[in-house]
Amino acid sequence: MSVDTTAIKVTKTNHSHWNEVDWDNLPFGKIFSDHMLVMDYADGEWKQPEIVPFEAISVHPATSALHYGQSIFEGLKANRTPEGEVLVFRPDMNAKRFQESCERMCMPIIPEDLFVELVRKVVEVDKKWVPSKEAESLYIRPFLFATDEFVGIRPSETYKFIIFTCPVGAYYSEPVNVKIEEFYTRASIGGVGRAKTAGNYGASLFPARQGQMKGFHQLVWTDGKEHKYIEESGTMNIVFVINGTLITPSEEADTILRGVTKRSVLEIAEKWGVPIEERKVSVEEIITAIKNGTLEDAFGAGTAATIAPIAKIGYREETFILPPIETRTISNKIRNYLDDIKCGKTEDVFGWCLKV
Repeated sequence: MSVDTTAIKVTKTNHSHWNEVDWDNLPFGKIFSDHMLVMDYADGEWKQPEIVPFEAISVHPATSALHYGQSIFEGLKANRTPEGEVLVFRPDMNAKRFQESCERMCMPIIPEDLFVELVRKVVEVDKKWVPSKEAESLYIRPFLFATDEFVGIRPSETYKFIIFTCPVGAYYSEPVNVKIEEFYTRASIGGVGRAKTAGNYGASLFPARQGQMKGFHQLVWTDGKEHKYIEESGTMNIVFVINGTLITPSEEADTILRGVTKRSVLEIAEKWGVPIEERKVSVEEIITAIKNGTLEDAFGAGTAATIAPIAKIGYREETFILPPIETRTISNKIRNYLDDIKCGKTEDVFGWCLKV
């Protein structure tokens, strides 16, 4: 059976929570829209999806995802233009990354065009939930998990795919302080660092909390072998500007998640003629650049925060203060341009946005 996206059954909620939301004080990830899309996989094929009222799901105690970790997710956003239209930012890239995660976690692939259309459809149904205010958006969370009721280590034969949405405000209310981590590891070569799987985030919580207790928002993850090379910053990719050149860790290694926002940053910078280097980035290089004054900027790039300026970097027993945020011409310009593309305030010359 092939999925017919023109015949998706939509069951509307009898009680919308839209009027109960304090739209002047939107938190991140705590308010949920009225509906969600559900699609099951069984007997070797995807079944017909449907959109239903947002509700809790019931799972068997032996559900295999709970025991063996076959669970992946994505995150993307929709924004409202000044004219009231709704745009989803680069869902095709999330679809491709979702496929990579499926392959690595031994889960059934969702075709790219199907993934994008299901995202479009669920946003269309809850279109009124897309905020209109600047810096606010509709966060979209597609996820897939194994559902076999079986206690035994093997790939599940059944799965459930769900998309729900959340109106959200800013992820960070201030520039972030980060600490370079030299003991704990986010991912190792041959592992699942490139997959957006739930276990990666669960494993990061304890070391992240240790950093938070010392006043840092996030950790800067280093390579699992020597801890000499920078990989990511918390749940984001990381970018530096040294002597006018935009420098970021290469995604060739399978330890780094391929970021949609970071790729967008690089494509914009390339179009503007900003020098770019994607390569190994050593801790020593960054600390040296801070000390000699050539590090002009450092920021995290991710869907939740878009661009998160880094104010301080902790390394061993030292904490280094980076240049003032207002002096950072490249990241500030790129952030504003990205925001304008997402909200339809400037021409989308890249063709990144999907109109709902």
